[in-house]
Amino acid sequence: MKLLRHGAPGAEKPGLLDAAGRVRDLSDVVADIAGETLRPDGLKALRALDPETLPLVEGTPQGDLRLGPCVGRVGKFICIGLNYADHAEEAGMAIPPEPVIFNKWTSAICGPNDPIQIPRDSVKTDWEVELGIVIGEPGAYIDEADAMTHVAGFCVVNDVSEREFQIERAGTWDKGKGCDTFGPTGPWLVTPDEVADIDALDMWLDVDGVRQQTGTTATMIYKVPHLIAYCSRFMSLQPGDVISTGTPPGVGMGQKPPRFLKGGEVVTLGISGLGEQRSKVLPALR
Repeated sequence: MKLLRHGAPGAEKPGLLDAAGRVRDLSDVVADIAGETLRPDGLKALRALDPETLPLVEGTPQGDLRLGPCVGRVGKFICIGLNYADHAEEAGMAIPPEPVIFNKWTSAICGPNDPIQIPRDSVKTDWEVELGIVIGEPGAYIDEADAMTHVAGFCVVNDVSEREFQIERAGTWDKGKGCDTFGPTGPWLVTPDEVADIDALDMWLDVDGVRQQTGTTATMIYKVPHLIAYCSRFMSLQPGDVISTGTPPGVGMGQKPPRFLKGGEVVTLGISGLGEQRSKVLPALR
């Protein structure tokens, strides 16, 4: 299944994408793509539905029909740093001996086609296409062998980052990661049964139509089951939590000379089988 949320910001309704690429409304079935809906029994009930019996939503998704973040009521937005060998190399940093964990604030989350707002005083706003894991079954101290049973689905995340805030302004990485609009998520949550091989997904990102990032989940250092198990050592994972798993090479910070967003650009990105995003970048707030 491809689950989604459609409608105006803050008033999104649950839905799913049918075989013809049309949105079907789930408002009479579930309250949101969130919480208990994402647990195995909730997904099983949705899978039993005939999409043709659900109300058709007018409009083209990501066209004249806005899609919101594909998950509602996210409790934790957990991110993994330096998790692609080729990205660590371009950053000139050693491969970490354990996964690097940081957070994006949930207020950063926005829809897959919503504008990215450069924050006030920013000089180094950057892009990062990433694979997102959405937790379904809750747990703590999860065994790696059981980790995939805790997954509701996968999605595209743009881990937008302000590098000066992140690296040069003291403190932790979080300072440059959680600005408003720095977490476009979606367009849809794709359940694991529709992902043939999570370790062989192509990833890409363009700025103004010019390819910047080209990669594959095959070069992830710490794989999806390990990341779930590892994170669950330090916090319980709850339905709707998102783990963003790192980015391949091609970020602005790694280019020579470095390139950062100034406003006016259009950033497009995608992961094979998981959909695409397209965001206009707005100039820095004054």
